[in-house]
Amino acid sequence: MPTYDYKCKKCDHTWESFQSITAKPTKKCPECGKQSAQRVIGPGAGIIFKGSGFYQTDYRSDSYKKGAEAAKKASESSTKSEGSGNKGGGDSKPATKSESKSSD
Repeated sequence: MPTYDYKCKKCDHTWESFQSITAKPTKKCPECGKQSAQRVIGPGAGIIFKGSGFYQTDYRSDSYKKGAEAAKKASESSTKSEGSGNKGGGDSKPATKSESKSSD
């Protein structure tokens, strides 16, 4: 059930009411007792998705997305430049465990 905001036109008293969607709006002000209450349309609350089907990164800001995209492009370009230096098939090979240990 939603919470509705109300404001009295006569005394400017404001309050919240927890009501069903199908309930008729309250007309009587609890402060002055007059039939001048009006439901206030507000900005509402943010939607919170809960459960395993939603990820924190699904709803990132535009600035975060642009920064992540720039970082991705930068890492791709550095990976390409590192990989292009050894096209000749020279003698460089990854060190094995026996080669990397120092002998005392």
